[in-house]
Amino acid sequence: MRLLAKAATAACLVLLSACAARPTPPPETSAPAPPPNQTPPPAPVPPPSPAGRNAVETGVKIEVPRVLKQNEAARALAAFRTSCGAVTARTDASGLTQGSDWRPLCAQAASLDPSFAPGFFYYGFDWVKVGDGRAFATGYYEPEIEGSRTPRPGYVPIYRLPPDLVRCTKQDGTTGRGRIDETGTCILYYTRAEIEDGALAGKGLELAWAKDPVDLFFLEIQGSGRIRLDDGTVMRVGYAGQNGRDYVAIGRLLRDRGILPPGGANMQAIKDWIRANPDQGRELMRQNLSYVFFKELTGPGPLGALGVPVTPRASVATDPNYVPLGAPIYLHKADRPEVDGLWVAQDTGGAIKGPNRFDTFWGAGPEAVAIAGGMSAAGEALILVPKGVAARALAQP
Repeated sequence: MRLLAKAATAACLVLLSACAARPTPPPETSAPAPPPNQTPPPAPVPPPSPAGRNAVETGVKIEVPRVLKQNEAARALAAFRTSCGAVTARTDASGLTQGSDWRPLCAQAASLDPSFAPGFFYYGFDWVKVGDGRAFATGYYEPEIEGSRTPRPGYVPIYRLPPDLVRCTKQDGTTGRGRIDETGTCILYYTRAEIEDGALAGKGLELAWAKDPVDLFFLEIQGSGRIRLDDGTVMRVGYAGQNGRDYVAIGRLLRDRGILPPGGANMQAIKDWIRANPDQGRELMRQNLSYVFFKELTGPGPLGALGVPVTPRASVATDPNYVPLGAPIYLHKADRPEVDGLWVAQDTGGAIKGPNRFDTFWGAGPEAVAIAGGMSAAGEALILVPKGVAARALAQP
């Protein structure tokens, strides 16, 4: 996943400046100049298809390209480049693209002057609407919690991925994450409560220990983060796997029970309630059966589902059944303008399911926490796929 989340970045894109001696794109009120050796082919506008299991079955409609601001296009170009090695080699579950579709664009992006980034996205891609295009976006960030590499009183374990967590076929014929019991039968893996009560204790799976179980719970929701160790050093951890159990949003439970008002179930309000009501809070967290396992990251990070670092305000987590990982995504008309702009699908998340569902990545630090923790935005989305690909998808029966 993404970072559970997550698994997942920029509605407001950081400026990548071009050299003053290079050509300047035309005004942003008209179509930008095409990159060198590229001309804009015509694009048919097909009718939408019925809903389905992936983007093609849900329905794809080709839309008119949007003119991007120089800074957001340059920022997205930089993020797009980082995905190219993984995108060209993976299978796309959305039904929209094949790995080979991305190679010409990736080759062009590798050496393209950022001043031509608006034209790159305008002319090189089909801008498509999946389903009705109505989007919902949340936010995630890279949290920092206190912890230790060795057990300490009151601290709780942060677990590595258990070797007995496997994909197997259960007795009802479904295949998914589970474990093989003593009879050789594939069964569901341990729940959050069972793991917290010691189901994995003594197996040498402890990666580190967290000072606060509430902070660890929210670290799982984010899918990656930093652990400020008691010796002053920092361990960066990333998503390694999940127990296969359903994710339950505890904020929704608090709203449904009338404990927090509609719109009041942001991350900080949930944390405050749990800490003010420790026994009830512990049981509330256990209502989310999903449990996330971590691995230590030693390079740049955090890493998204593509195995490349996600970029603050430029990377987004999506459902790969509806959005090709590595594809640019244009969010617009959002009721939270921070998310409007061009993003790149580089992550997935356990709670990020369905068409036009997105989780925007905001980085680390207090501002990122404030934006991501309260992010809940409705708007519209367009998915950018290589030029000509949408017509091929529409021709599928």
